[in-house]
Amino acid sequence: MKIFVTGVAGQLGHDVMNELASRGYTGIGTDLAETYSGIQDGSYVTKAEYVPLDITNAEDVMKTIQSLNPDAVVHCAAWTAVDLAEDEDKQAKVKAINVDGTKNIADACKKVDAKMVYISTDYVFDGQGTEPWQPDCKDYKPLNVYGQTKLGGELAVSNTLDKYFIVRIAWVFGKNGNNFIKTMLNIGKKYDTLKVVNDQIGTPTYTYDLARLLVDMIETDKYGYYHATNEGGYISWYDFACEIFRQAGYTTKVVPVTTEEYGLSKAARPFNSRLNKAKLLENGFKPLPTWQDALARYLDEIEF
Repeated sequence: MKIFVTGVAGQLGHDVMNELASRGYTGIGTDLAETYSGIQDGSYVTKAEYVPLDITNAEDVMKTIQSLNPDAVVHCAAWTAVDLAEDEDKQAKVKAINVDGTKNIADACKKVDAKMVYISTDYVFDGQGTEPWQPDCKDYKPLNVYGQTKLGGELAVSNTLDKYFIVRIAWVFGKNGNNFIKTMLNIGKKYDTLKVVNDQIGTPTYTYDLARLLVDMIETDKYGYYHATNEGGYISWYDFACEIFRQAGYTTKVVPVTTEEYGLSKAARPFNSRLNKAKLLENGFKPLPTWQDALARYLDEIEF
């Protein structure tokens, strides 16, 4: 099986390429840079075939995917800077990447009859209430530009293709890039006390574990919408920070505050990021390990 992976310089794309290699599949990576620009850690992704590509260029996307003729495309590339997306001078670019770029990928997948995996987010919902969001829920009310454009990407895929997996994730962390864990560890080195919000609830997602699930998916034809985060229960960012410091052996004190008290963010954040993942089991997919276990393995992988 040959798989084309976008966004390989990011956290998830990097891990998807390595998971493909571990199973003996041919992974071809792409990102904006002329050469691979992620971490150079001796992993497979640094040695794999790489094709620079601007996904907002419809002609180039069609030409590239037609020439490669992959069995599946795992579309990890996206604009993910949530607060920056609110800037008026950035919004057209965010839409070009998250909506139009995704439509370009979907059109090319249709042309070559390839499966497509689209990585989406809990931000497509309004984040209200306390009930976990169901994967087939269509009650979309994104709170910010990022969420609106990721929803636009979902619709571009579902309106274009039949052979798709739309996988919503939340609170992502991986080796190849910045994330909440790295931020906490860096701040925890400098300060004895820090404030973290305790009224936004969800579950973290380790890209190493998610990559395994995504490759499991493309080995099947069980298409549709899914939610995928690590197991281990729903927590707040405050809970997550406390566990990060506990496992890392830091004595940093964490003070819980509300989102309103914390302030700072340009973009509105969802309070309820609980994602119901039961559909994974119903379709025979193996759930991700607990987030506590994922955190322990991640801390063993990184230097801090």
